[in-house]
Amino acid sequence: MKNLFAMALGLLLLAGCSKDSEGDITPQVPSLNVALTPVATSTVQWTGVAVTREGRVFANFPRMETDTIPYSVAEVSGAQATPFPDAAWNTWDRMMSPTNKFVCVQSVYTDANNFLWVLDAASPQMRGVVPGGAKLLKFDVATRQVVQRIDFNDETVVYPTSYLNDVRIDTQNNFAYITDSNAGALIVVNLATGRTRRLLGNHPSTKSEKLIITAEGRVWRNQAGELPDIDSDGLALSPNRDYLYYHALTGRTLYRIATQYLRDEALPQSQLAQRVETVATTNPPDGMAFDATGNLYLTDVENNAVTRITSSGEFQVVAQNAQLKWPDSFSVATDGSVYVTTSQLHIPRRERTEPYRILKLAVPR
Repeated sequence: MKNLFAMALGLLLLAGCSKDSEGDITPQVPSLNVALTPVATSTVQWTGVAVTREGRVFANFPRMETDTIPYSVAEVSGAQATPFPDAAWNTWDRMMSPTNKFVCVQSVYTDANNFLWVLDAASPQMRGVVPGGAKLLKFDVATRQVVQRIDFNDETVVYPTSYLNDVRIDTQNNFAYITDSNAGALIVVNLATGRTRRLLGNHPSTKSEKLIITAEGRVWRNQAGELPDIDSDGLALSPNRDYLYYHALTGRTLYRIATQYLRDEALPQSQLAQRVETVATTNPPDGMAFDATGNLYLTDVENNAVTRITSSGEFQVVAQNAQLKWPDSFSVATDGSVYVTTSQLHIPRRERTEPYRILKLAVPR
């Protein structure tokens, strides 16, 4: 595995400590060799996964490579997928209104109160936001009803060229945080007022570093054969809600910012930029997530691996396995188990022979 020592820089900052000026960081890279338990498989590409308190598993299927998919959000188990909340929400084409339809769902997330959030980027194949389609929806999983929705109709917040990628919900302060991976920025939503703001859109922390990603010996290219250039993508909210961590996909720098500054509507953008902190240098991750004890999990798309930075600042390889073909997104269950999707993005669509997987890792705390 290449660059296993890359995360040594800045790990003490992540743990909330400072490095002794005369000290030397000697990176230790233990491998936990956690077993992978299959949870679900699909012939349709998925990206996100969300697990409820009851152990129900939901996945989303973006129109990333084609407009034709059987569903956008589904409850999954084994090889079975049941459209959620119903078939009507999951039936859309370009002749239909996007208001009560899933257009291109990129992420699902279960919050601390067991509600399911669905982030609809509404940009099939990343070719532009369908007008009126970009939205954030909160579902009651028991009743299958929408209990809150945020529509992103302000083009100064969500651009026509935006691609809303990942979402985290702070139920304590009633805020949502979203990455824009096609026009680098953080989108911050006050869920109490519905006000949306675009932040750090001109800051290098939300921008691609032009990294060329190689996985399983393949240089990652899009369907047109071009090298993808992906801005702010992975997102993680610390357990105490004090910090938001974020990372460009085609980059190696992990950043964080205190959420108190993101919530402060009176703070000028110039001062907000000064609050951004560089945390670590990492292998490129697609997904990130914290568990309840403060361990930060990162996918390692180049090395078929799941890694983590412990709450004490130690870098660990959680699992490395050929089944982890482009590990994409996480969901951490209430029992501490970590669920991860595989999306096989590095393999041209016509050459994919294995199913897409959701794998469960019973990680020791």
